[in-house]
Amino acid sequence: MNNERTVTIGFDHPSIAGHFPGRPIVPGVVILGEVLETIRLTEPDLNTVIGIPVAKFTSPLKPGECLVIEVTRMAPERVLFTCRVGGQAVASGVIEFAIVPRSVNSA
Repeated sequence: MNNERTVTIGFDHPSIAGHFPGRPIVPGVVILGEVLETIRLTEPDLNTVIGIPVAKFTSPLKPGECLVIEVTRMAPERVLFTCRVGGQAVASGVIEFAIVPRSVNSA
């Protein structure tokens, strides 16, 4: 699997007001949330995160910038992610999952 998704976190996102006043940047946890959403949309069997052994934030993401998220399945339970703005790396890392079959009756 090698999938890509583009997102923009706007100035109206609830985390922006306090992070940081006068010079806002998107918190890393918001970026990780978008990475997980990208994985959820493309690999529904990866539904239980068990760890993030590597996460590097190399450049700030400003509200309104176009973030390109690329996810690559390295193994059945490991996904490599890279986030870029205009070709410049913003974040990268690895997320580990437990592969738990979804019940036919679960929502």
